[in-house]
Order: sequence, then structure tokens, then C-alpha cells
Amino acid sequence: MGKTVNKQRPVNLDLSTIRFPVTAIASILHRVSGVITFVALGILLWLLGLSLSSPEGFNQAAAIMGSFFVKFILWAILTALAYHIVGGIRHLLADFGFMEETMVAGKRSAVASFIIAAILSILAGVLVW
Repeated sequence: MGKTVNKQRPVNLDLSTIRFPVTAIASILHRVSGVITFVALGILLWLLGLSLSSPEGFNQAAAIMGSFFVKFILWAILTALAYHIVGGIRHLLADFGFMEETMVAGKRSAVASFIIAAILSILAGVLVW
């Protein structure tokens, strides 16, 4: 007649106990970095327009860029852009068949993308400061 239901299953799912694989974390971070890059594009275009509007606008943009908080935001934007580019290249390499389609290769490429993005993030920090 009907299926029997296992009474031992959890009633409430505890999200703090779920462990995502490294490939899932890489995929989620790639999407988040894409959103950050998209939003940052508007901010950076506004700042570029301000700096090109007049000599006073350039001085105002230079004064804005002198703040530690703005430098930190610029570093975060560059870090997100670097990770998004590295993740995109990782996906392209997989799509074109240059990487094996195995879980081991996926894990290795995800860890490699984290390491490369961390190095690029440090370089972005040196560039900004």
C-alpha cells in the first residue's frame, strides 16, 4: 500500500554540520566573486568618470582613493576579480577537455585556484598599498 517512513531521520536539518566539498566551495565563491565584480564595475566607472570630468574632479577622486577604507575596498574588488578570472580559466580548461573529468582532478584544480587567487590577492595588496 504505502511506503514506510524511517522515523529516525532528522526533523530539523542542522546547516552547521553540513560539510561542502572543496569543488562546491570553489563554485559558490566563483559565483559570489562574479556578483562582486559586477557591482564593483559601477563604482569603478563612477570613480573613473569623476576623475576624467575636470581637474577638480580628479583631485576629488584622488582624495577619495587616499582613504584606508577605500583602499581596502579596492583590494577586495581586485581580489574578487582575480578569483573570478582564475575560476573562469579553471572552468574553461575543464570545458575544453584539458583536465580530466574526475573528482580528484576537480579537487586539485579547485585547491590550485585557491592558491593562485591567494597569491594574486597578495600582489593586489602590494599594488594598492
